[in-house]
Amino acid sequence: MIDPLLVDLSRLQFALTALYHFLFVPLTLGLSILIAMMETVYVMTRRTIWRDMTKFWGVLFGINFALGVATGITMEFQFGMNWAYYSHYVGDVFGAPLAIEGLMAFFLEATFVGLFFFGWDRLSARAHLAVTWLMALATNFSALWILIANGWMQNPVGAAFNVDTMRMEVTDFVAVLFNPVAQAKFVHTVSAGYLIGATFVLGVSGWYLLKGRHVALAKRSFVIASAFGVAASLSVIVLGDESGYALTDNQRMKLAAIEAMWKTEPAPAPFTAIGIPSQSARETRFAIHIPWVMGLIGTRSIDKTIPGIDELVGRAEQRIRDGIVAYDALEKIKADRKDAAARETFARTQHDLGYALLLRQYIEDPRQASEQQIKAAAWSTVPHVPSLFFSFRIMVACGFVMLGIFLVSLWHTMREEEAPRWLFRLAVLSLPLPWLAAEVGWFVAEFGRQPWIIEGVLPTFLATSALGVGDLLITIAGFTLLYGVLAVIEVKLMLAAIRKGPEVAHVLDDYAPGRSAPSPQPAA
Repeated sequence: MIDPLLVDLSRLQFALTALYHFLFVPLTLGLSILIAMMETVYVMTRRTIWRDMTKFWGVLFGINFALGVATGITMEFQFGMNWAYYSHYVGDVFGAPLAIEGLMAFFLEATFVGLFFFGWDRLSARAHLAVTWLMALATNFSALWILIANGWMQNPVGAAFNVDTMRMEVTDFVAVLFNPVAQAKFVHTVSAGYLIGATFVLGVSGWYLLKGRHVALAKRSFVIASAFGVAASLSVIVLGDESGYALTDNQRMKLAAIEAMWKTEPAPAPFTAIGIPSQSARETRFAIHIPWVMGLIGTRSIDKTIPGIDELVGRAEQRIRDGIVAYDALEKIKADRKDAAARETFARTQHDLGYALLLRQYIEDPRQASEQQIKAAAWSTVPHVPSLFFSFRIMVACGFVMLGIFLVSLWHTMREEEAPRWLFRLAVLSLPLPWLAAEVGWFVAEFGRQPWIIEGVLPTFLATSALGVGDLLITIAGFTLLYGVLAVIEVKLMLAAIRKGPEVAHVLDDYAPGRSAPSPQPAA
């Protein structure tokens, strides 16, 4: 039998490293686009203030990029170290986008990052601008392949189980690439990165304006971050809604758990704004519902129902029973590779094989499972509802708060008079919000998939390596110590660069001939 502690520690280690890594990734995505926009203005206007802005924010981008690379490499090693059976079972599918990301996108990204930093005096202005945009595009391209791999874990299309190799293999790579879940996750995640980049620029610029330092650079950075932040916030909200719609077809249990929808509601289903879900009582106490909203979000209609947890557990129970038939056929094929009847039976029921494997947490041979074990396995498909319910609402609340902050910031930058100091303080204080939203968003995406590591195909508890608990405790302690040191280094380098400020090439401000420092207006 599988040791639950081994599985929990393996999950904990990957969660810690993944969440830590994702502190750096979205800022890299957001800053890369903002830097490219600033340099575009410089090339168009030849005002050196914009070149100084590009270089200054580029330094912060470089520090963050280096830490993102260092923490990302260890994550890929973990697939082989901690998740050996996962790598064996689905490596032919999952490994392809990861390899493409490493060989194509990351090398492109690293190359253009080098040209960005060392090409200022070696390339023409237009050539360097092209490098900067290619760096930004390569950064986003790298995220695409990672999210294609992750999207396949959520919705395993374009692959099938091969009874001869006993592994999952690609049957349609185009389907893997254009997986609707992967595409929805990509645009939503990238938009979140843009939001984080805009918030970072807004917050640092607000700090400079409060201190009265580097005012010319800070004002322009504040303006561009406000405008970009409004667009990014709206994109996150709209594309997040699209991600929710994708769950209706592919991950209905996750959607029901996010909404704490225990029973199937008449169409159109209401949205639970707030409440206290109880996993044991299987109900949501003190719930406040908004009529129709969930039905419109989840189905884009007023007459389609969204199944509740109870109904989905019933469906899972039936799939477990069908999966037992598939498991039995597979065992017969193992005994006799030429058993045509078994192959025919397996071909008919193979899509439910993963559900039968859920029984392995209770009994070694799923064919010997009792009725009680089958029902317990069906209920094990329900993730921890309160955690998902509250995490999702924290994410949404942070998104709308940031939209409000950016709208207020943009409005003040478009007015004639000086922006109020409280706005700059608000910009500084809002810095943690988008990171909080991104972290809990990933928690919802990954924790909500449980008990599956590959949705409907492979349970998480079967995917681990044959390690000892002591091995995992040592590596968790090692990663925690190492990443703690890296966090201190990152923060110190970032703060040092911010305190130092930009290296300016002009005496006052090279806005236009004969002009002094302007008021906080949107500047070209």
